[in-house]
Amino acid sequence: MWRVIILALLLTGCVSRIAESRVRAALIANGLAPKYADCMAGRMVDRLSIGQLRKLERLQGLGQTRTPMAFAAKVRSVNDPEALAVVTSSAAVCALR
Repeated sequence: MWRVIILALLLTGCVSRIAESRVRAALIANGLAPKYADCMAGRMVDRLSIGQLRKLERLQGLGQTRTPMAFAAKVRSVNDPEALAVVTSSAAVCALR
């Protein structure tokens, strides 16, 4: 039984790292500097569902953004208040670092 629990925990960590890597890559593809993408990706993966992250992934075709706050403004088109709140707060925190 413990082996199953330990395996589940290890797999969860792997999935989280893969998701964070994909979010980071998508943020960079949207024009964010790697330092912002690193900071924002971890916060977003921890706070948003996979479905919400996929919605945000679709933003790649909407043009480049250079700042975290510009990306947050672009997220409004997703029409998901929770995602907007998480991205906006992540952008603000990461911009201040």
